[in-house]
Amino acid sequence: MNLSLRRRRRLPLVGLLLAACLGSLAPAAGAATAPAGPDPARELARSARPLTDLRPLDRMIGSAEVVGIGEATHSSADFFTAKHRIFEHLVESRGFTTFALEAPWSTGLRVDEWVRTGRGDIREIMQDEFQESYRLWNTEEYLDLFRWMRRYNQLHPGHQVRFMGNDLGYAGPNLFDAVTSYVARVHPALLPRFRELYRDSRPTGSVEAWMKGYMEKPRPERQRMAGDVNRALALLERQSPGKGPGAREEHLWAVQHARAIAQSGTEYAHDLTTPEGVAAAMLYRDRIMAENTVWWQRATGDRMVLSAHNGHVGYETTKPDQYPRTQGAFLRDALGRDYVTVGASFGQGSFNAHDTTAPGEPLRAFTVAPLGPGGSADTLDRVGSGPFYLDLRRTTPAARDWLGVPRPTRHIGTAFPWEGDVASVRYSTAYDLLIHFPRISAARLR
Repeated sequence: MNLSLRRRRRLPLVGLLLAACLGSLAPAAGAATAPAGPDPARELARSARPLTDLRPLDRMIGSAEVVGIGEATHSSADFFTAKHRIFEHLVESRGFTTFALEAPWSTGLRVDEWVRTGRGDIREIMQDEFQESYRLWNTEEYLDLFRWMRRYNQLHPGHQVRFMGNDLGYAGPNLFDAVTSYVARVHPALLPRFRELYRDSRPTGSVEAWMKGYMEKPRPERQRMAGDVNRALALLERQSPGKGPGAREEHLWAVQHARAIAQSGTEYAHDLTTPEGVAAAMLYRDRIMAENTVWWQRATGDRMVLSAHNGHVGYETTKPDQYPRTQGAFLRDALGRDYVTVGASFGQGSFNAHDTTAPGEPLRAFTVAPLGPGGSADTLDRVGSGPFYLDLRRTTPAARDWLGVPRPTRHIGTAFPWEGDVASVRYSTAYDLLIHFPRISAARLR
């Protein structure tokens, strides 16, 4: 999205969609000379808590139904394992149930079935589903999370944890099958019409091949396909639920599956060859991710951890011309204080990303040094010798002053380097909480 218009044309849709995206708490030894007035690192240390102790987190999130946890890169082990630990803690201490990820709705259904039933092979599911830019989720860290969820469900049949994907980059064949199977049982006279409307949009082959092939279609054809899947959604919404126990809930889920299909088609119908078209697509995507999350929370009653890039879970966009409004802002509108957002930052280290300087943009590990004086991490690195977190809403006056000033901060998506990988962020208005890692390492790709 930050790339030139020429590069926008050749990037597949999901690349555009996703590129957007302690020990002692005294200042570390060897820190730079403190500036005049209170040292912000020392002031922040007054309320910082080591990531090894998550008990204070319970008070920080309060009664929130959805906790959005960000990441400053899309593929660093430290961000992934921290989210796993936080989810595990909140499941066991606060009754949380669902882990939501910036992944397609159809992918979420497949992973959710595995963590609940154990049917299938989770490694194969991940290999099948996490392709294209979603490839960054196919890691040992996420495999560890899914295996923990499965073990937890086996040991706690009365308190099952679940997984959902709230994104729209792909609508898998399982979605189409779920809708048409429902129609065949409850409204069989409509089945031929649904098959007709879904004929061109139901995917075949691999996720990556289908997504790339979709973007190669002329825009008028993509718009026609979007019209068909939206007509299918409207048709199902007009139908009455069937009769008998559970009929209303079954109808509710079938409509949502049809809605997810329509969302994907609508996103692909945008004109991604112009800045205005990209901005419209990004605005639609963040709004839909928020709506899907809220739908799931209200349909299930679950308390949820939502995992996505900082640029999606936070309240403020760092590039309003390309990302007009964030998922976090939409979630705050819908949930109010029932949504809490946690930003993540780091000082230096490594991550996986697509190399924009090499032919074909291969996925590889990068390592970056500290930004240096003036960057936010220059101060945060001095707060403690290891990872820590703090409530940005409850700090000392001097710390609030520092947090209220926009500062250069690493903001790395699926591709590197790119012009937006350092953004100006004002922590006090972007997030409610912040986790900082002085050093990170690349996730273990599978």
